Amino acid sequence: MEEAQRLLLQRSRLRLVRELQVAPLWDLLLHKGVFTQDMIEEIQRAGTRRDQARQLVTDLQTRGRHAFPAFVSSLRETGQNDLATLLSEGDKFPQLRPVDLKPVEIGLRGGKGDTYGKAHEYLPTPIQAVTERCQVSTCPSAAAPGSAAEKSRRNSDMVYVLKANPCGYCLIINNVRFTEESDLSSREGSNVDCEKLEKRFKSLHFDVLVQRDLKAQEIARELQHLARRDHSALDCCLVVILSHGYQASHIQFPGGIYGTDGKLIPVEKIVNFFNGSHCPSLRGKPKLFFIQACGGEQKDRGFEVDSDSPVNQPRGGSVESDATPFQIQPGNLDEPDAVASLPTPSDIFVSYSTFPGFVSWRDTQTGSWYVETLDSVLEQYAPTEDLLCMLVRVAHAVSAKGKYKQMPGTFNFLRKQFFFMSD
Repeated sequence: MEEAQRLLLQRSRLRLVRELQVAPLWDLLLHKGVFTQDMIEEIQRAGTRRDQARQLVTDLQTRGRHAFPAFVSSLRETGQNDLATLLSEGDKFPQLRPVDLKPVEIGLRGGKGDTYGKAHEYLPTPIQAVTERCQVSTCPSAAAPGSAAEKSRRNSDMVYVLKANPCGYCLIINNVRFTEESDLSSREGSNVDCEKLEKRFKSLHFDVLVQRDLKAQEIARELQHLARRDHSALDCCLVVILSHGYQASHIQFPGGIYGTDGKLIPVEKIVNFFNGSHCPSLRGKPKLFFIQACGGEQKDRGFEVDSDSPVNQPRGGSVESDATPFQIQPGNLDEPDAVASLPTPSDIFVSYSTFPGFVSWRDTQTGSWYVETLDSVLEQYAPTEDLLCMLVRVAHAVSAKGKYKQMPGTFNFLRKQFFFMSD
């Protein structure tokens, strides 16, 4: 398949997965030699119509140069003329080429609209790795038919299978009000985050439980209770924590969060509740953690870069951080119920709202930058893209916001690609 055709399929992927009717295509694609019978049967085993459409579009890119026109003609023969026209007309346009980028001057505004002057767009200091990843196509590259690369891509062992409905439990812990003794401010806007994520993960077929304003010991109790449930009939587990955070010494997973009483829980301990020893019914299944909290107290002003788009300015509401100073709490990192030292982790994915050591910004009216962007990306791309690709999009979008900068990051110990269930 020609590179321009492959790029066109990638750009049209979202609509194809949403609208493509695969059942009428099988006989035609077999007759025209696009796929063999074994390949068609393997695509059909992918699951729902959307899953089959996603796999078909992926595998189509690995076929020969006649595959694309044969696919377009098959769309017309099965009455899917809109999709055929989309691909036919798009194939006539020249391939997009990079353009010269120039600095863009912008007005920097404060929370109440005060203009601080003009500046070039800035990106957060730790942006380079994510920028490089965003320049790489998130869709699979071409591979010769029958090659090891194609066999690997087509092997379902490389994708976590989600068949249960609900696919797993989702626990959201939302800490907004903190005790006076904790000396921590209320997290205005966090309820907006909580409502968004509760609705989003319910739409992605999770059984969602929300707990609010928990002390540190209560957080540990809820996590232990979830880990001790029987997950045998489920396919994954998801934990979201919205709270104040801090930078902590660590072995594998940095940072920690505060209970409403001002006591600390390291992220390592949170994750360790769900390892193979403490939660045997989740062995081999993905465990996902989303942490909206600060990783420290540094405010990142970014560094100057050339830009092809203006900085995404914060709204008129007040912007706060979830920061607290770096602290080490001897004795809190190693307790009998969950030691901080993990065994070799597998099937664990931790998404942080900010780069370790830096603050995480939250709008008091519209919620945190991270959750707002995560919700939007999930809404648009969950039907077609895997988790890691979507979080690169989140990092790219959040990095362009505001006067001060924020860079989300991940610790990925998944063994396979993770796709959310979608209707």
